Amino acid sequence: MNIFQLQESAWQRLQGRRAQLPHALLLIGQRGVGKFELARAFAAGLLCEAPGMDGHACGQCSACNWLGQGNHPDFRLVQPAAMSDEEAEADEETGKKKPSQQITIDQVRGLDDFLHVGTHRQGVRIVLLHPAEAMNRNTANALLKSLEEPRPDTLFLLVSSEADRLLPTIRSRCQTVEVPLPSPQAATAWLAAQKVSDGGRWLALAGGAPRLAAELAGSGQRGLLDALLGQLQKGRQLDPIAAAALIEKTLKADKSGALTMKRTVEWLQKWSADLALVAEGLPPRYFQADGATIGQLAASSSTIKIINFNRLLIKFKAQSEHPLNLRLVLEELFFAYRALY
Repeated sequence: MNIFQLQESAWQRLQGRRAQLPHALLLIGQRGVGKFELARAFAAGLLCEAPGMDGHACGQCSACNWLGQGNHPDFRLVQPAAMSDEEAEADEETGKKKPSQQITIDQVRGLDDFLHVGTHRQGVRIVLLHPAEAMNRNTANALLKSLEEPRPDTLFLLVSSEADRLLPTIRSRCQTVEVPLPSPQAATAWLAAQKVSDGGRWLALAGGAPRLAAELAGSGQRGLLDALLGQLQKGRQLDPIAAAALIEKTLKADKSGALTMKRTVEWLQKWSADLALVAEGLPPRYFQADGATIGQLAASSSTIKIINFNRLLIKFKAQSEHPLNLRLVLEELFFAYRALY
């Protein structure tokens, strides 16, 4: 089972636009549902010289070979440098600063020559921009000029997990295709096919998004999760100083870069969300296996306290990329958490 079988409805909606392509499509949906894979496959099918009846690329023609090698003359992928392994490795080797997490204005301006030359074999020209929310206002305004005056035979494919962060003027110039969450049964089956153990747990932690669940399961998150849950389950009995020391040690011991302060705050946000749900008599969404413990903790707190704590987490997440003192930040978080009970 591949990701397209989980998103058959979205794939068919994309195929419905082949006969009369708009100048811009915006694929939206929760992170980890397969939006980028769908967009890439749709682009491949449009560029393919012999696509199948289902719209998929043949994988054998010259166009497919060029695309596979990353040098198709009518395709450009625009994404943050940090998402490009080659650029990130080059920066590490040359000692340059960390690659950008944003799509830069220079990347968008660099499309000018590409957009103003004829297409190869009179086909379609495609710009795939992912993730679209990685553009700042200046970059988005630079892209807007191309969207407002579209070139013939040109398709912009924008992919976004946070469409509300896009400029309204960008969204208004795109036709939107929603990529929904697949059914839990189909997503669990897909995870099993990917050899992900305990797929149901990771699927719940990912909010039902199968690609994100597979990413989390394979990124060494289990150690951080186990350490964090061991502390959060203590409620009022939590020792904030000891908890902060343990989580700091866990984060610093990781050499892969997958365990970060930002990820820690995200897990806290999901735990807090489940506390709020259970406090209102609803089932937990993320930590389903810990429902009983969450129920006991929620009974000794209040929805207002939990909501205020979540507001604090939003502030800390915004600062989590560059905490001035990791230990102090963690201590403050755990003291605020203990105060819930």
